[in-house]
Amino acid sequence: QVQLVESGGGLVQAGGSLRLSCAASGRAFSSNAMGWFRQAPGKEREIVAASRWSGGSTYYADSVKGRFTISGDNAKNTVYLQMNSLKPEDTAVYYCAARPGVRGIIMYTPSRPRDYDYWGQGTQVTVSS
Repeated sequence: QVQLVESGGGLVQAGGSLRLSCAASGRAFSSNAMGWFRQAPGKEREIVAASRWSGGSTYYADSVKGRFTISGDNAKNTVYLQMNSLKPEDTAVYYCAARPGVRGIIMYTPSRPRDYDYWGQGTQVTVSS
């Protein structure tokens, strides 16, 4: 079984920064994309950022463009999310996700939950005003 584990969440003042990390464990696999989603209480899970390893394509939600940066290591199935200039509306549980390479080549950066098969348990990010 594949497990993804997030870390780096916590409490921060508005305008502050956090860096989230996600690492895979369990059986070996290869991914062709990894991403970050978030979910606030009573709301649907939404895309934050994603990276497709081939071509170095990235995707960012409009709400985080210019503030968040996704990076990772394909060989290690790891992904990071640097979050700067945090706002109270960024408060949510953040999840990392991975798309296994066995699903085949894609020509877009996946930004939908159904594009991903492996998920972490989530890490809480709380931004106070």
